[in-house]
Amino acid sequence: VMIGEIRDLETAEIAVQASLTGHLVLSTLHTNTAVGAITRLMDMGIEPFLIASSLVGIVAQRLVRVLCSECRTRYIPTAEQCEFMQQDPSHPPTIFRSVGCEHCNQLGYRGRIGIYEVVQVGDEMGNLIHKRAGELDLEREARRHSHSIHADGVQKILDGVTTVEEVLRVTHRSP
Repeated sequence: VMIGEIRDLETAEIAVQASLTGHLVLSTLHTNTAVGAITRLMDMGIEPFLIASSLVGIVAQRLVRVLCSECRTRYIPTAEQCEFMQQDPSHPPTIFRSVGCEHCNQLGYRGRIGIYEVVQVGDEMGNLIHKRAGELDLEREARRHSHSIHADGVQKILDGVTTVEEVLRVTHRSP
């Protein structure tokens, strides 16, 4: 069952009931983080035991611009950028920055790619939801089993796909 977007309690209840009766429900919910979807459902009025019983997983995504392969240039990141990427500033990685050329209309970027975070709702996460755990505890449990959207963005920086600035822009983190 596909639901365009869960915006209110009525739609959330329909999604939960469909899930509890054995249907796979796919929908969107606007939050800043993957675990924010759990607290958003609680804020809408869905009981935690229903969330824990009906939720299988959450995917958070953001789109970053892809560096133009024709004009991107290598550089050594600053200590601040290394810290953002959780890299040792005494042995910084070589990463890329945008420049601009005729292939990308002087933008330095061509296309977009997603950075993702996937959170599975297993037994421990379900227990935390049932106990109405706060977002920090839910986030801590999520990190035990999967990487954050920030970590996926950093990997794409290190792979030369995008820039520090792009990941900063979409994750709203400080370097």
